[in-house]
Amino acid sequence: MTVFLAHYLGLLHRSERELAAAFRDVAADHGEEPDVVRTCERLAEQCDDHIKRLEPFIEHYSEDAPDEPQRLHSTLFSGTRGGGLGLLRDLHDLYLMAAECDISWTLIGQAAQGARDKELFGVVGDCEGQTATQLLWLRTRMKQAAPQTLVCA
Repeated sequence: MTVFLAHYLGLLHRSERELAAAFRDVAADHGEEPDVVRTCERLAEQCDDHIKRLEPFIEHYSEDAPDEPQRLHSTLFSGTRGGGLGLLRDLHDLYLMAAECDISWTLIGQAAQGARDKELFGVVGDCEGQTATQLLWLRTRMKQAAPQTLVCA
């Protein structure tokens, strides 16, 4: 069982790292949108905290780090794009990357319950909630940008 948990810990660890980097890229390249810059920087810091909070469990259960998150990042997020449509596409990519983290937190939470690992389950609860908030902000910001970008541009 712990072999598979190690796989998902590695998957999540890399996914959070890739998501933090992508949030920082979007913040750096969309300076014309101050809310995006501030929020993406804050969300990148949350991802950094998630990575740090995973470390004790990676040491305990080990880590089998698959390449999927890096492939997902390079497939989805090969760099930021300019303009309104570029921002919308960048936010869409961030949403998909955050969804990868979200489902991984959910599955690790189920494993933590099965293993009766209360500490891991507590970390999952905190981090999964923050990831859900990240998804909510991304969805809301895309909804805000879509009419102007897709209809009026």
